[in-house]
Amino acid sequence: MFVLQKTEGKARRGVFTCAHGTVQTPVFMNVGTQGAIKGGLSAVDLKNIGCQVELSNTYHLHLRPTDTLVREMGGLHRFMTWDGPILTDSGGFQVFSLASLRRIKEEGVYFSSHIDGRRIFMGPEESMQIQSNLGSDICMAFDECIENPAPREYVQQSVDRTYRWLARCKAENARLNSLPDTVNPQQMLWGINQGGTYPDIRIAHMQQIAALELPGYAIGGLAVGETAQEMYDIIEAVEAYMPADKTRYLMGVGTPGNILEAVARGVDFFDCVMPARNARHARLFTWEGAINLKNAKYMRDENPIDPKCDCPVCRRYSRAYIRHLFVAEEMLDMRLAVMHNLYFYNKLMEKIREALDEGRFEAFRREYSVKLDQRI
Repeated sequence: MFVLQKTEGKARRGVFTCAHGTVQTPVFMNVGTQGAIKGGLSAVDLKNIGCQVELSNTYHLHLRPTDTLVREMGGLHRFMTWDGPILTDSGGFQVFSLASLRRIKEEGVYFSSHIDGRRIFMGPEESMQIQSNLGSDICMAFDECIENPAPREYVQQSVDRTYRWLARCKAENARLNSLPDTVNPQQMLWGINQGGTYPDIRIAHMQQIAALELPGYAIGGLAVGETAQEMYDIIEAVEAYMPADKTRYLMGVGTPGNILEAVARGVDFFDCVMPARNARHARLFTWEGAINLKNAKYMRDENPIDPKCDCPVCRRYSRAYIRHLFVAEEMLDMRLAVMHNLYFYNKLMEKIREALDEGRFEAFRREYSVKLDQRI
C-alpha cells in the first residue's frame, strides 16, 4: 500500500497504491467537497491539471444527494466519472465547524442540518457506513476536531473519546469490507491524531492509534487557530511516533509555504480548500508569490497569470482578460482561476518530488518556502 523510496532529512518520497491507482507522494489532494470542485472543474479537468487524488466530504454527501443514492448509482467514482483514488473525510470536521448546531455524546454527534435544520445523527458506525456507500479508497476515522486553544481537561476527554470511536470505526470498516455487495471492499481506514496544542497528549494519542496498525495516519485539528510555528512544533512532536512505513496526512493544510515546511517534517498527503477558494476571489499563486488579479494594474496586462506556468489557462489567456471576467462577474472567471491555482499546487508537489528524487529538496525549500506565500 505504501513504499517509502527515499528520504532527505525527514522529508519522504514514496508511492501509495490503492484500488483505483498509484499515487506519487508527497501529494496534494484536490478538494471536491460535494463531488465537484467549486469553480466548475470536471473530472476530465482534474486529469488535465495533474490531480492524483480527489477528496470529498462524508457529511455533505450524506445530506445531498444522500450516500444511499450514490451507492445506487454505483459509488462516487462512477457517479462523478472520476477513475482515480478518492479520499472521503469522515464528517468529524463538521463537529467543529457546526458548533452551534450539534451535541457530542459517547455514541456520536447529533446535528442540525445546515440545509434545512432537520435533526441527524452520526457516530463512528454511521460514518463508516456512509463512506462505504460512497466507495472511496480511503475513509477517515470519525473524530472531533478541537478548537485551538482549548482547555487541557476537555482536550484529554475528547482525545480519549476519539480513540474509542476509532476502535469502533476499525471494527465497522472491517465488517463492511467483508460484505458481498460492498462498493469497494478494499477501502482503507486511516486514523486521525488529535490533542490540540498539547505535545504530550498528541504523542500519547499517536502511540495509541499506531498500535492499531492501520494503513495510514493523519494529523488533524491543526490550522484551526494556532500559529504556523505551533503547527510545525506539533508536527515535529508527533512525527517521531508515526509509523515510518505508513502514509502520513496533514489535514486541511495549507499555503505553499506550509506544505513545504510540513514535507520537511515528514508529511506525505495534504488537502486544503484554500487554493480554490482564493482563486474564486481572484487571489492567484505564481512562482514569484501571490497576486490579486482584481488590482487595476492588471487592466492592460497581456502576460499570463504566471509567465513560468504552463497550465491550460496560462497557455491561452492574459491577466487583462481574466481580470475583465472578474470585474464583469462572468462565471468563466472562477473556472479559469481555480484551474490555474490547482494546477499550481499539483505542479508544486511534482517539483517537490523531483527535488527529493535528485537530493536537492532542502535547497528547493529554502528558495520557495517564504517566496510563494508572499503577496506581490
